[in-house]
Amino acid sequence: TIYINNNTQVQTNGCSISYYGQEYSTFYTNFTGEDMFICFNGYYTPDSNRDCIKAPNTENRTFLLLYDDLDTNSGTFWTNLFLSEGIPITNNITCIFFFTYYIIKLFSALWYNPSLCFGVTPGTTRQDLETCSSMTCSNSSIASMETCSPPGQCDGNGITKMLMYTLKGLCTVTGPTVIDFSEQINSVSDRCEYSLLHDQSTGFSLKANFLERRRRDVSFVDSLTLDFSDSDDIQLLQGHRVKVTGSPVTLTSSVQTFSGVDLSKDQTGVTANFSLDGLSMSVFFDGTTAQIYLNKSNSLTYEGLCVDSSSSSSSRLPSNSSCQDQYVDTGDDTIDCAVVTQQCSILKSAPFSSCNLYVDPEPYIIACRSTLCKYPSVDNLRCQFLEAYAKACEKKQVDLQNWWTTAQYHPELICEDKCSDHEFCGDIHGNTDCRCRAIFASQYTEQNRLGGPTVCQDNTASLTLVGCLLKEKSIDYTHLHLSDQTCTGVMDPDSHMLSFSFSSDSCGTEVKTNNSQVTFTNAVMTRNSSSDVITRHDKVFIEFSCSHPKPQLQNVAFKIIDNWFVTFLQSGEWKYSVTMKAYSDAAHTQLLDPKSDIRLNQKIWIVLETNGLNKDVVSVVTDSCWATSEDSPNSTPRYDLIRDGCANADDGTVNVMGNGEGTSNSFSFNMFEFSGKETSEVYLHCQLQLCVKKNNNCVPGCSFAGRRRRSLRYRRGAPALISMVWTH
Repeated sequence: TIYINNNTQVQTNGCSISYYGQEYSTFYTNFTGEDMFICFNGYYTPDSNRDCIKAPNTENRTFLLLYDDLDTNSGTFWTNLFLSEGIPITNNITCIFFFTYYIIKLFSALWYNPSLCFGVTPGTTRQDLETCSSMTCSNSSIASMETCSPPGQCDGNGITKMLMYTLKGLCTVTGPTVIDFSEQINSVSDRCEYSLLHDQSTGFSLKANFLERRRRDVSFVDSLTLDFSDSDDIQLLQGHRVKVTGSPVTLTSSVQTFSGVDLSKDQTGVTANFSLDGLSMSVFFDGTTAQIYLNKSNSLTYEGLCVDSSSSSSSRLPSNSSCQDQYVDTGDDTIDCAVVTQQCSILKSAPFSSCNLYVDPEPYIIACRSTLCKYPSVDNLRCQFLEAYAKACEKKQVDLQNWWTTAQYHPELICEDKCSDHEFCGDIHGNTDCRCRAIFASQYTEQNRLGGPTVCQDNTASLTLVGCLLKEKSIDYTHLHLSDQTCTGVMDPDSHMLSFSFSSDSCGTEVKTNNSQVTFTNAVMTRNSSSDVITRHDKVFIEFSCSHPKPQLQNVAFKIIDNWFVTFLQSGEWKYSVTMKAYSDAAHTQLLDPKSDIRLNQKIWIVLETNGLNKDVVSVVTDSCWATSEDSPNSTPRYDLIRDGCANADDGTVNVMGNGEGTSNSFSFNMFEFSGKETSEVYLHCQLQLCVKKNNNCVPGCSFAGRRRRSLRYRRGAPALISMVWTH
């Protein structure tokens, strides 16, 4: 083993290199920026044109392992290994040396990792694998240049070597970070769905969905979808759950096959193994980390983040544009990035260091450091990066010898209940449970609320509280009730939303009136038990209400020939209607219509009724009705029919019935017209009051002689007005 740092000259007399017709036993290694150069006729400089191999920089140092006297068994092992990789070998290997980052020499053939690019002697054309091109060359020159399909061939020293774009190895997605097959690292900064791997020839796609957790500005891989264009889709979800074509399936350690995909589950996560057009693929997902392993693919039709982790723009799949919204949350001053760096660098220490020669720890260290310098180390987050590296080492058959003990590893958090879409599995006060995702929670926490606004409809009110917010506030929903302790909330088993509801006359509802506004009030509160010596839950009191407001002033007039008039009223989403109808008979069966012949001094009946009010709680009082010759209720002349809830004593034809007794009432009078007016139209206006029946007498007090007497037993406020017009 030879330690190599910058500007190191190495002699390999017992294992010379055949490189484009030339044989070398000395090479020169130096590092420049992001690259390491291995040259055969002097050190690399930017202005030189030497024969060199370029590889990624390994922190300005590497190790050379030289085996220059292999026995027959060892030689056969190495020969078979490279033959299995598709590298043609014409005779058994007798010596080999390789760097800790890339193998670069084997007997009479030179093996290149696809990410390497190299130069040749002056007079030749350089090849650039980054442009996905290949060439046919001889010992002294390049005969032709073409794209990677079909691949070119090089006959260095009579040995044929296929140069093609090869996908092989491991792609890891952990937290927001993608480490692609070339061990290049990039992060996803939004909450969209991405293509990790897409085969244009078969239509297969491996998709990853990213979502936020405790912070809005850090996303995590949340689920995977195996999308087969000609068979069932398979989803790998949180909590080791799996869906096939949208339906949940129960997995065990025994392999179950669905549409050619072998699925299994153990305590670490779910694994899917399958073959696709001759390619063997293994996909593992534990809820925090996804790892995709390919044995080898010579196909050039693959794309996605696992092929190129920097291709986020082209790999982002169509979805709601809001997934790309960017947030900037307040920095966490409890995070010490220096400490984080030290903790993440444990991957270079024992027992992880025994795997460093086979799996580069640097991408995993960067993923760990970049995430934990911004996101708190909670929910076993640090451990997931260590476990991802350990899984990669396992693929290389490296035993890390109880690494979890050294790293103080804790098993992945698994929630007993299935978390909803707006939740994730995390730690809540030392217990594992479903926490609220940050963006979802912010719509409530920014207003210091635990749930949505009150919903008022059809004499009922409802309030919905967020289950995960209650848990984070140490509130046990089973201890909550309305004013009546028998009225408790209902927890939705899927959404984990807690709903309370009451009607205007149930669950201890308090009814109040103010200025013709009737308000129904109740409250969510904590059960108060005198037998409890201690409590571990915060007290709760959340008051909510709905109201019947005064109707908005209506200045809409309809001729009586249009039969009737209805106005709809709304406040706080609690709706009801007021209707005015005209009839020609006391039984209210003959509704006046356009064909009705109405004569002066003919008696007609006006019915005022409401819909949507609880007759057991409130009643409607017709406070006043009057007629005008113009559409404005304030115009003159004015003729009163009802005053203060009573018939106008000066008009003996007026009779009021059922006023204040329920949610409808009526009155009658004889038809008239205004004297001296050219227009024949008469506008009728009525003002209404809402009266709470509880502890009140809502019926106006009127004398038998018809003279009005003010009643003090119902509260009068700002009245509502409804109008009708007729023509003579």
